[in-house]
Parts: sequence; structure tokens; C-alpha cells
Amino acid sequence: MEDDSYFENEEFSPVKSILGLLTFSTILPVNVYTSIECMTKLTWFWPFIHLFIGILAAICGYVSLEILHLNSFFTAAIVYAFLMIITGYNHLDGVMDMADGVMVHGEPEKKIMVMKDSSVGAGAMATLFIVASLTVAGLYNILDYHFILGIIICEMTAKTSLLTTALLSKPLVPGIGSYFINETNPANYFASTVIVSLIAYLLGGFVGILGVIGAIVSGIIIATVARRNFVLANGDVLGMSNEVGRLFSLLFMAVALFFL
Repeated sequence: MEDDSYFENEEFSPVKSILGLLTFSTILPVNVYTSIECMTKLTWFWPFIHLFIGILAAICGYVSLEILHLNSFFTAAIVYAFLMIITGYNHLDGVMDMADGVMVHGEPEKKIMVMKDSSVGAGAMATLFIVASLTVAGLYNILDYHFILGIIICEMTAKTSLLTTALLSKPLVPGIGSYFINETNPANYFASTVIVSLIAYLLGGFVGILGVIGAIVSGIIIATVARRNFVLANGDVLGMSNEVGRLFSLLFMAVALFFL
């Protein structure tokens, strides 16, 4: 993730920045690189890049469920695997690293040191298993209601969760995460979230809106946990927020689907 080509000085280009974000967060062969400063100026646009990724995942789910006639559980596992692979497992290290930092006892400085350590502890593995298995279960639940469009919503709103955490956090510098946090402000966060909510409503009505709310709740929780444990936040915290945000979005939509 820390390719030196991200740090080249250049003039800001919205198109190049969006393609840079796409390159940064997926394995799609776009291969457009830009400086981290330019790329993160459009951090607010990140959910809409993953709207596209969500559409691809929904197509994958549709093929598995309706054409190959796989059951909902198998389809959910395939969709989750597809999302992890196409995003290059980009945030899974954040889940593990933050979990290790939270689990260790001590002052914030010690917790940060553990979070940034490359070794993986039992808390990291257990947390990754919990988040991954619950996410598959959440996908299985919405697919059981034949709500394939929920795949698009949960992937898009995962980034809304990340932006919520970024908005409510103080950055740990140096680090790539600090650029995303510094570029997230109330104005662009509000604009991004309003557009995300509109898209979610068009895709799923009230259920879609609940998916957005779930992601926002997730972002608030992760920001609070990070503040209490580390005081500051980095890319690992944002990565955890992304993965838990997808899970909470699915959870809120699953509950809404049952009652509606």
C-alpha cells in the first residue's frame, strides 16, 4: 500500500484522483497512480467508487443464485470472497492490527506500538474470524429475502462508515491514514452521506436507509473505541471501520427486512 509512486508531487486532477483511489483500493488493472495528497482530496467520493464494486459483487451474487442455482449460504460466501479478492484484502490487516492493539493492556503509546507491529496475535485472528463469519451470515440473511441490491448498499456504505470514523478522529502521523482523516470535513462528509442515502433509498427504500444508518453507527463506535484506546487513529482504524461498517449495514438491513 505504501508505493513510493503515491508520493510524487503533481497538480490536482479530479479524474486522476478518482482513478488513483480505484487503483489504491482494488486490484482492477487501472494502474493510475497519483500523490497521496491529491488522491485523498476526493476521500468523500470513495463510497461511489465502491458503489461500482458493489454492482460487480451483486452481479456475482445474481449469477451464483439465479443462474448457477447455488443456495443462499454458498452465494453469500462467494460474494464475500469476491469482495475480499477484488479489493485486494485491503482492510483485513486493519481489522487484525486494531484488534491486537485494543486487546493489549497498557497506555495508548503501548497499544499503538502493538497495533503497528507486523506480528499477529490471537485477538487479531479471532476478530477477523468473527467479522468475516458474521458478514457472510449477514449476506446470507439478505439473500434469503432475495434482496440482492443489498450487496451494493452494504459495499457502498462500508466506506460511509470509514468516512464517519475519519470525521470523528484525530490522525496518527506519519501514515497514509492521516491524509484520509485530514481531508474528511463536515461539509464533504455531509454531502457524501446525503448522496449515499439517496442512492440507498433508490435501491432499497427504507431498508436501504437503515443500511446507511447501520454504517454510520459502526463508524461512531469504531471512532469511540479508537479514541479510548489510542487517542489517535490511523489506516488500521479506518480499515476496521470499513469491514465492521459493511457488517453493521447488513445487520440493520436484515432486521428491517424481517419487520417490513
